[in-house]
Amino acid sequence: MLNPVSVPPEPAEGPDQVATGTAAVAVSVTGRASRTLRTLLKDPLLVVGLVIVAISLLLVILGPWMAPYDPQLPTPEVSQAPPSPSSIPSLILETVQGQHPHPVHWFGTDTTGLDVFSRVMVAPRVDVVVGLAATVLSFVVGTLLGLLAGYFGTRGAESIIRISDVFQSFPIFILAMILVVFTGRNVVDIVLTLGCLYTPIYLRLTCSQVVSQVGRTYVEAARAVGNREIVIALRHVLPNSLTPALIQASVTIGWAILFTAGLTFLGAGVRPPTPEWGGMIAGSANYLVLGEWWPSVFPGLAISVTVFGYAIIGNVLEARYRR
Repeated sequence: MLNPVSVPPEPAEGPDQVATGTAAVAVSVTGRASRTLRTLLKDPLLVVGLVIVAISLLLVILGPWMAPYDPQLPTPEVSQAPPSPSSIPSLILETVQGQHPHPVHWFGTDTTGLDVFSRVMVAPRVDVVVGLAATVLSFVVGTLLGLLAGYFGTRGAESIIRISDVFQSFPIFILAMILVVFTGRNVVDIVLTLGCLYTPIYLRLTCSQVVSQVGRTYVEAARAVGNREIVIALRHVLPNSLTPALIQASVTIGWAILFTAGLTFLGAGVRPPTPEWGGMIAGSANYLVLGEWWPSVFPGLAISVTVFGYAIIGNVLEARYRR
């Protein structure tokens, strides 16, 4: 007769063992994130985009202190004030000219004696801040509405989608101009306007992703263990549905910067003399026929490079996501 083999009971997990397991999971997640980051940084285009974005954010924070001159006051050596509009028949006949780019004024000065380099450096506090704020606003509102529409699928959610379709049927730039004229030309109003106009993009992206996630096994498992629907939606479904929206966000920032400059260029944005790239181009456009190219060209280059940087990041991330 065989004697039963006594199996020692498994020791209960103590606090130290639980902490060790949690630490191991954290290390694993951190390791995957660092490997992904190293892989992404091997792409030279992404590095270029990140450098451009970092410079734009640095100028947002430190631009006023890095600028060599006050961006809203004429430089000290300008002795002749600009003539009043009543003293000349047309801006085309204006004889007061800005200074060409030289070692003292790297980007020259405009016809009012303002240092172009200083204004280009300070302008991101309007353009980039509006782009970031409008994108964050539209991202948050759009993803939450998309989650509501895709996960719960109520009649109210369906109505939200139909309203977003109506907004997207209009040319977005024309609609932005109309809304800004009625709401106001300050930074807050422009942020709210662009945020509302970009919200339908994130609504549709998130809604389509949520619909594809609702039938997954992990959702059924979370429901089986007794989680509430709102908890499942926010804690499990939403994080797994955000990748396309996050990729779109980098592109939207570039769009919003371009739209902000365009609105100001057409006279519907922030008011002068606030440094803003589109306003600088508009204020100097009439002097191009006089050969003063620098007050318009340098702000235009700043817009192009900044938008290009954000677009590069979006394109690289999208290409990696589709692999």
